[in-house]
Amino acid sequence: MKFCDRKILFFMLAIAIAAGFAACSKTADTIGFDLDANGSALRGYDAVAYFAVNSAVKGDAKYQYVWNGAKWFFSREENMNRFKADPEAFAPQFGGYCSYAVSEGYTANGDPEAWKVVDGKLYLNYSPKVKEMWEREQNDRIEKGNKNWQGFKTKKPEHKG
Repeated sequence: MKFCDRKILFFMLAIAIAAGFAACSKTADTIGFDLDANGSALRGYDAVAYFAVNSAVKGDAKYQYVWNGAKWFFSREENMNRFKADPEAFAPQFGGYCSYAVSEGYTANGDPEAWKVVDGKLYLNYSPKVKEMWEREQNDRIEKGNKNWQGFKTKKPEHKG
């Protein structure tokens, strides 16, 4: 094999390896957040308000921040600043998808009005009725949801609404 042919072969091998690494890193982002048509997380509700005032509060467009590819809205500048300082502390579990659905192995949209904070973490459900079902087996549902969510990072789940 000529020196020139070896260089080309080496170059092609390097590109193939780099492409493989890029593909592997993309699989972690398979699921993401439950976003509305405008790319907003929590349908525009204030993620910090669930913790600060124990209520679902609509955000204001003048207080918005983009994090992890989603627009996050806040009712007050203070809440936006708290989120910016530690978004993981306020972002909903399971990307804001319905916690019951995730525990069952699929996704469904989360309703910002059907929520609960458990052990300092925000969980949404599809509806108030589904939230009641989720609460009956809450600890088990959270455990199953955590396991399934990890699997969703490498294999996109079915979405049922």
